[in-house]
Amino acid sequence: MEKVRRLRAMGSLCRQQAAYNSMNKWKLLADAECWEYLAELELSSHFRECNLGYLDQLT
Repeated sequence: MEKVRRLRAMGSLCRQQAAYNSMNKWKLLADAECWEYLAELELSSHFRECNLGYLDQLT
């Protein structure tokens, strides 16, 4: 979960920089979207592992 927090923090930093850097705004916003996507992948992977562990305990 720490990795998800760090990935989202990177996305937040990109969005903050985009607010102050009009020349690179769209690139920074695209970078932020990429970081958020990676965070969601990591989060879904984490919950998939948790659910598989839970199902293994039931059988």
